[in-house]
Amino acid sequence: MAVWLLPGYFRGDQETAYARLESRFGVGTRRLTSTVFLITRFLGDAVRVFASAIPLALVTGWSIPTSIVVMGLVTMIYTWFGGFKAVVWTDVLQLCVYLAGGIGALLVAWDIAGGGSTALELARHAGKLKVIDPAIDFTRTYTLLGGLVGGALLSAASHGTDHLIVQRLLATRSLRDARIALVGSGIMIIGQFTLFLLVGSAIWAAGLAPGSVPGDELFPSFVLHHLPAGLAGLVVAGILAAAMGTHSSAINSLASSATHDLYASWSGERDPVRLLRVGRLLSAVWASALVVGALFFHFAATSKDTPVVVVALSIASVTYGPLLGTYLLAGRWPRARGRDVVGAVGFTVAVMLVVVFARRLSGHSGLEWLAPVGRLAWPWYVPLGTLLAVCAGIALSYLPHGTAKAETVSP
Repeated sequence: MAVWLLPGYFRGDQETAYARLESRFGVGTRRLTSTVFLITRFLGDAVRVFASAIPLALVTGWSIPTSIVVMGLVTMIYTWFGGFKAVVWTDVLQLCVYLAGGIGALLVAWDIAGGGSTALELARHAGKLKVIDPAIDFTRTYTLLGGLVGGALLSAASHGTDHLIVQRLLATRSLRDARIALVGSGIMIIGQFTLFLLVGSAIWAAGLAPGSVPGDELFPSFVLHHLPAGLAGLVVAGILAAAMGTHSSAINSLASSATHDLYASWSGERDPVRLLRVGRLLSAVWASALVVGALFFHFAATSKDTPVVVVALSIASVTYGPLLGTYLLAGRWPRARGRDVVGAVGFTVAVMLVVVFARRLSGHSGLEWLAPVGRLAWPWYVPLGTLLAVCAGIALSYLPHGTAKAETVSP
């Protein structure tokens, strides 16, 4: 990512992740990829807003719909007034609170379990500290091969084609700073995930993870019933901070992409003051839409067997593969043109929708043959989508295209 994709973003004036595709495939491809991003980011973040309302509802006694609305309004207000700068600086402060709360929760959970060494030993005997699973099995969620291939392509898609991340990289002072930020975030995330996985194992070792409680509610319940008042408040603040940080970034990136990739493209507007006003208006629109989407997921949820984070990543994976495939075609297949990419993206999204929902579809009469597809683990969604998009794009590039010459401008 840092070596290959980032330099392209720092050539010229690019407001979004999809502006660079316009020079290679034309404005239609830019609009298509932006639209795909808007739909996916909206669905994925609506799930995240719903998930983050769960701890707020448990702590305050509010209903989940009330928690969704309150959190959505608060995030919309500071995003509206502060813009991207407010998003970045509040994210920095929120991360500090989030990590401090996590460390505090870990220490308390270890204490309840009889000490850190006791908790780790219990978790080790139960197989909960196993880091590497060498099995080659595409139906198992967390394996070494799935992490190296699926995880790598998921990160490449999310950090290279998703405007939520790319807008942050574009806001850095130079390509060097963007590279440091990108690589540094990977190291930071490893530490962050390790911390909260340890918290989970400690809660289990303390006997506070009954099977009757849905996985998404275990940590909030632990915070509510077993942490001292002050620390519980800090942890809840950390949970909400992390949720609102993602929420505000989504609002800003959705508004930015809609403003520059769609509105400016269709209207021809180039006045930055006018575009800022439109962007602010769209921020309010997207913030409201995310609240409505979160309410929909709350009322439509029929099962709590699947963690919300997996639901969000599965939804994002429907289009992450096609988007990443588009960039690969742009950089590595000179024959590809705009219509090839549009066709490849449309075909791949349709196939991936069937793959992601195959388990549910296989329960209907006549669709039982989809059952094997439904067993595919979600880390393989992005590799499959990327492969389908690239192969479809290559195949379509060999079809007759009339007399027009293919664009050869490098992205």
